[in-house]
Amino acid sequence: MSSPPTRLPDDLYEAARRAAAVASRSTAQQIAHWARVGRELEASPDVSIREVQRVLAGLGPYASLNEGGQAVVRAEWDERIADGIGELNFAAEFTAAGDTWIVGDGKGGAVVRTAAKK
Repeated sequence: MSSPPTRLPDDLYEAARRAAAVASRSTAQQIAHWARVGRELEASPDVSIREVQRVLAGLGPYASLNEGGQAVVRAEWDERIADGIGELNFAAEFTAAGDTWIVGDGKGGAVVRTAAKK
């Protein structure tokens, strides 16, 4: 089923692209997934959006939320962590510092990377 094109903010699109890669979905599938989850969340009488927002802002205790609210908070935390990881670029930092570092090769082995000498 197709739908008309919709413009999204760049940061939302990039977050969806990163989350999609982790979840083995296309970016469009990830956005649709988030839309369905959001629809269900807003329709749920068991989840207090205001209390979830308070916890996410650090103004309320996680333990005060019911199971549904805690699930929403954990999902948001997961997304924030994934976004933070996606923004990391240790290779650039290590290269700029002239450091050597080790990365996995995807097969269980290690590869030593060395900054190019200037």
